[in-house]
Amino acid sequence: MITIGFLESNSIARGVEAADAMLKAAEVRLVVARPSCPGKYHIMISGEVSAVQSAMDAGKEKVGSSLIDELVIPRVHPQVIEAINLATMPEKVRAIGVMEYFSVVQAVIGADAAVKAAGVELIEVRLGTGIGGKSFVVLTGDVSAVEASVAAGTKEAKENGLLISEIVIAHPHPDLVETLL
Repeated sequence: MITIGFLESNSIARGVEAADAMLKAAEVRLVVARPSCPGKYHIMISGEVSAVQSAMDAGKEKVGSSLIDELVIPRVHPQVIEAINLATMPEKVRAIGVMEYFSVVQAVIGADAAVKAAGVELIEVRLGTGIGGKSFVVLTGDVSAVEASVAAGTKEAKENGLLISEIVIAHPHPDLVETLL
């Protein structure tokens, strides 16, 4: 199984420097390294647990006091990485669920918990780019699976005050579905 590491910095320059250090520190793959709103920088890497942890240590050292948040998820569900990179499209959109967060890290945690909770497909995991630093996850599946996944994907965020909103639409209008793909 794949492990992911995620760093969020409030400095774009420090974020770029940290991404370089992370890639040089261990045998990891760069999933995402990009600026986001408002002036933050996100880095996500994947690999074996020990390599990801070594790379994260190197990245945190470079980011220093500009570190906003960090995350390591061992055995992350592969759909999470695919949805962040917009690499998959579901064959059919059934019910949809949307989970909206104040935190980028919380969106990654929520997406992983949601897809592990029930038989759903992630459509997108949007990490703060172009939406004022907020993040959201869109998923699809049977109504009961979407409801269970949204409950699992929002549990931690509700507990720590980082959930903005959550919805489940049992039968989305086809025109709405087109805007989600």
